Amino acid sequence: MKKTEDNMANERVRVLFCDHLNLARGKYLPGHPVSGGETRLCQGIYALTYDKDLLPAPGSKLLEGLPDMIARFQGTDIRPGWLGKERVVVADQFDSAGNRLPVCGRSLLRQTVDAWKQIGYHPKVGIELEAYAYTRDPEGRWQPYDTPGSFVYSTGPFSDPLGFTDTIWEKAGECGFDLEMVTSEFDSPQFEFTLRYDDALKAADDVFLFRLMAREVAMEQGILLTFMPKPIAELSGSGVHVNFSLWDEQGTNATGDPDAADKLSALGRSCVAGLMHHHRGLAALLAPTVNSYARLQPASLSGYWKNWGEDHRGVTTRITSETGPHARIEHRMADGASNPYTMVAAILQAARLGHRNGYDLLPAETADCLENHDAEEGVPDDLGTALEVLEADRELVDAVGRELVGNLVVIKQDEIKKTAGFSDRQLRDYYIHYI
Repeated sequence: MKKTEDNMANERVRVLFCDHLNLARGKYLPGHPVSGGETRLCQGIYALTYDKDLLPAPGSKLLEGLPDMIARFQGTDIRPGWLGKERVVVADQFDSAGNRLPVCGRSLLRQTVDAWKQIGYHPKVGIELEAYAYTRDPEGRWQPYDTPGSFVYSTGPFSDPLGFTDTIWEKAGECGFDLEMVTSEFDSPQFEFTLRYDDALKAADDVFLFRLMAREVAMEQGILLTFMPKPIAELSGSGVHVNFSLWDEQGTNATGDPDAADKLSALGRSCVAGLMHHHRGLAALLAPTVNSYARLQPASLSGYWKNWGEDHRGVTTRITSETGPHARIEHRMADGASNPYTMVAAILQAARLGHRNGYDLLPAETADCLENHDAEEGVPDDLGTALEVLEADRELVDAVGRELVGNLVVIKQDEIKKTAGFSDRQLRDYYIHYI
C-alpha cells in the first residue's frame, strides 16, 4: 500500500489545451484527481503571436485587465502520459464567470457535434498527418534527417536509421492512441501517421495529443519532427487529411450509397456541396500560415482545387471507394498548423451548411489534376487573401463563430506583416519549432 501511495504522490497531471496557434499550453498539477478539476490561466494567451507579441485580438481581453480563464477537465478523460511519472488530460476553456470561451476550438467542435446530433446524425472522424524530420548538423543547425534508402511507402532502418518512429509507435500504444499506420511519404525525410476512426471529439483530442507526443518523443532522440506545411521548398508539402462520416440514430453510416455511381447518399452529396460552396472560405481556417500557401498549389495533390471525385487523389474532397460502414468523405486541404478542433469543426460545419441550405453540387472532376483539370477555382493565393475571403463568407463565419474568426484575422494579419519578404529558409526558421 505504501508503494502505491508513493507512486500516486510522485505522479502529476499535465493539463493541456489547444490554443489559437495550435500550441499545447497548460500546467502540471499534483495529485490524483479522480473526479477532475480545473486550473486558472491568463486569457491573454489569445493575444499572443508566435514571437510573444501581445495584440488586442477578439477573445483575448488584453485591454480589459487580462482576466483569468479556466481550464476545466473531467477525471474520466485523464490518460497515461509519455514523459516519466505523468498523466495527461485535455481541458475545455471557460472565462472567469464559467462561460465557454468563443475562441476555444474544442468548444466549437462540441457545438458542431451537437448541431449534427440535433438533426439525427453523429459525426465520426479519422485523421492522417504528414511530417518532416530534422537532425542537427555539427554546427548545431537543423538539417533534414538523413534517410539514405527511403522511398515511397518504405519501412525499416533505410527509411528511419535511428528508429524514432518505432519509439513513437511504442509510446502511442502505451498512451492509448490507436495508430493504424506509420510509413515514409513521397519525399525524404517525410513520414505519415494515421490514427484510427473515432467519434469526432475523441479523434480531435487524439490527434492533438498524438502530435505533441510524437514531437516530444522524437526530440528526446535528437530529432525535430515538424508538421509545417512546406519546410523544404523543393520537396512536397505536408498536409492533414480529415476523413469523416455521419451515422444515423440506428447506428448506420448514412454517408455512402453502394448503388450510386459516385458512392454517395443524398446526405453525402449535400455535405460535398457544402464543402465546395465554402471551399475558398475554409482555407484560412485549415491552412492558417503564410507558409501554407506554398503547399497549396495546382498539380500538388494538396487540396488546392474546388473539386471532388470518387477515389481521386487530385481533388480536394475525395470520396473513398469503400462502402457500408467504411464509407467516408476525405478532405485534403488542411495542414498541421491548424488547430485540430477548429479544423474538424470547420469541415463539419461547411458540410452541415450544405445539408441545411441545399446547395447545388457541381459535377465531379474528370481530369487528372496534374496536367489537366475541370475545376475553375482554387484556394486564395496567399494567407492575406484567404483571411479576406473568410470574412466575406458570412454563413461560414457565423457557423464557426465571429469571435474565433476575428481573433484569427488579427493574429494572422500581424504574422503576414512580420514575415513579409522572408526567404523560404527564414520562413522555415520562423515556424519550425512551433508546428
